[in-house]
Amino acid sequence: MTHPRITFIGAGNMATSLIGGLLAQGIPASHIRASDPGAEQRAKVAAEFGIELFESNAEAIAGADVVVLATKPQVLKGVSQALAPSLQPGQLIVSIAAGITCASLASWLGDVAIVRCMPNTPALLRQGVSGLYANAKVSAAQRQQAEQLLSAVGLALWLNEEQLIDAVTAVSGSGPAYFFLLIEAMTAAGEKLGLPRATAAQLTLHTALGAARMATESDVEAAELRRRVTSPNGTTEAAIKTFQAGGFEALVQQALDAAARRSAELAEQLGQ
Repeated sequence: MTHPRITFIGAGNMATSLIGGLLAQGIPASHIRASDPGAEQRAKVAAEFGIELFESNAEAIAGADVVVLATKPQVLKGVSQALAPSLQPGQLIVSIAAGITCASLASWLGDVAIVRCMPNTPALLRQGVSGLYANAKVSAAQRQQAEQLLSAVGLALWLNEEQLIDAVTAVSGSGPAYFFLLIEAMTAAGEKLGLPRATAAQLTLHTALGAARMATESDVEAAELRRRVTSPNGTTEAAIKTFQAGGFEALVQQALDAAARRSAELAEQLGQ
């Protein structure tokens, strides 16, 4: 099997998660490079993964098949414009920087193949999910390379329209925080019901973990799983009816609408 040569521009948490996932998939360390402005970070990543690190972005991308932009969105314009003269024909650009559109990247990098991705933080545990969008310059082989890259840290799902990245951001990009908020609230409620805080936290966390596994491993939808554990006139029904009386579903829709709008706003601001 021929493995692509991959360079990461930026060697922070998400980049190192991807590097670890790729190595676990059998990509040789000799096929992976990264660049980072911090000498300490370069030394740390080189020692941990056995890959070659560079201070110079231009040196790092020489000979790469895939160039992964893993910097903070706020600095990506300057990094991209400086990198553009060093790009080589046929290189695939994969951006994991939140809020930066393909059009903005193309205006900074030139008319190149670009895959824009929206991963989420569980990727740090290789339990992430990512939405991917490819511009018209991306070949079928390059799509496979991008999918292999993001699949190293979880599930990779293709989108047919770039604007759907905002919806992905609202659902899964920001989504872990919604579940953390529910965990916080349930833990606090359990404590108010008389449980020791540590016990309430463990009960909540393991209930969340078990429910997520049931939902992901089941062949039926979440609505049916909910119905199966909601006995008529029982305790679960009492709680569910209280959630719904408070407008739970409508509130979730409003929250995700707000996240999607903000994602679009940030894309406009950061892409200028």
